[in-house]
Amino acid sequence: MNTVNLKTLMGSILGMILCIGIYHFTINDNTNTVKIEHVTASSGHNAVMTIDNDGSIKPLAFTNTAEEVLEAVVHIKSTQTGNNAMINNRRAPRNLPDPFKDFFGEQFFRFESPRQIPNKPRVGTGSGVIINDKGYIVTNNHVIDNANDLEVTLHDNRSYKATVIGTDPTTDLALIQIKAKGLPTVPLVNSEDIKIGEWVLAVGNPMGLNSTVTAGIVSAKGRNINILKEKFAVESFIQTDAAINPGNSGGALVNLDGGLIGINTAIASPTGSYSGYGFAVPSNIVNKVVEDLLTYGVVQRGVLGVMIRSVDGNLAKDKNLQVNEGAYVDSLLENSAAGKAGIKIGDIITKVNNATIRSSPDLQAAIATYRPGDEIKVSVLRDDKPMDIKVILINTEGNSNIIEKEHKEVLTILGAQLEDIDKKTAQKLDIDHGVKVSKLYAGKLRRYTQMREGFIITIIDGQKVKSKKELMKKLESKKGGVMLEGIYEDIPGEYYYAFGLGS
Repeated sequence: MNTVNLKTLMGSILGMILCIGIYHFTINDNTNTVKIEHVTASSGHNAVMTIDNDGSIKPLAFTNTAEEVLEAVVHIKSTQTGNNAMINNRRAPRNLPDPFKDFFGEQFFRFESPRQIPNKPRVGTGSGVIINDKGYIVTNNHVIDNANDLEVTLHDNRSYKATVIGTDPTTDLALIQIKAKGLPTVPLVNSEDIKIGEWVLAVGNPMGLNSTVTAGIVSAKGRNINILKEKFAVESFIQTDAAINPGNSGGALVNLDGGLIGINTAIASPTGSYSGYGFAVPSNIVNKVVEDLLTYGVVQRGVLGVMIRSVDGNLAKDKNLQVNEGAYVDSLLENSAAGKAGIKIGDIITKVNNATIRSSPDLQAAIATYRPGDEIKVSVLRDDKPMDIKVILINTEGNSNIIEKEHKEVLTILGAQLEDIDKKTAQKLDIDHGVKVSKLYAGKLRRYTQMREGFIITIIDGQKVKSKKELMKKLESKKGGVMLEGIYEDIPGEYYYAFGLGS
């Protein structure tokens, strides 16, 4: 018998054995008798090799990295309860827009009609990454937004209530904190150093499956998927094919050394589940946002003041350009930093300091790592000639000042952002004083009252409040119960909210 016939015969025999095995299992299963065989096998060996940054060949293994990172990735339960949930329903449609279905998942964020179930809590789940042993955790803003209560569960199943330190909707990032010390952390690394094709791990809690690790590669950088709708939104995502699903939001994307290169944020999918494309906020942007929130209480957004387009083949042909990449300056905003420095319409931005700019998301990401008042070197092509221009960045209000949130500690406890009402609003409401609650986070006001955003505080403990400064002074010296009185612009009547402040 020749070799070919022998192989054919062996294949046929193996095929018969396989078919008999499946049939035998099925028959026994139908008679409620299931036999499970255990085969003793040798331990696994690393068969695939990779090359590190030093050019050394080493086994490709994920086990050590997974063990290190899992300890520092947490599960976050975000709960909305009571009247806040009803009011928020007016702003959050029952049918989520497609981009938000992709990373929320309708089965995880149930937007019930207030007429049907007015007081039923709504629970969303996500992930977070411990970046500091004092309990600071980075997650996505959409994971904790509008929450009355935040519960964080560690890898070892310990649970803590969390408070919101600050948020940045323009990058979809948030910083929260739990009262715990000596926690495991994930170090942030320079996301500019990662390369397309590099192995990465995604760690999080998808679909209720806690502490899940998936592997893939960096499949693209500088992706803009138009999912953030804020005015100064920054989208320059790291794209990966590591499996990411609803619940992974806020989790870690790490390299094989266990360094954080991004926060998993969204997926592109026609079904709402993993279809091969996941997106993470780069760690360089994460680092800047966290530093700002810890130092200033708010994110310091440096603004160049240009409207831009990515240079591609079509634009190059239309504008008769000699390059096929960069950020094309379409227009300049009034009193912009770029215009004052000498950047002109038609310039092609190719570098910001040492960062190469190949597209408009690259420029967004580069500028997002700087603050108002920072001087940067912008390299441009003008009429095919390279030149460097020094630009001093401004803030969103048009100047170069750093904006610092005052009274950070008490505002964190309240879970609120406050501002003095303007004269126009005061005249409209026929009042001469008041402080507006412009934003609410998970804190005492959400947890213990039914206050909603837009409430104007006019009286605290029977005394008039004329300014935010005056209100903060009273709250910072207060111990025990607090009674706030005030009004809403769009709801008639006066409202009263009581809560307690610890000593």
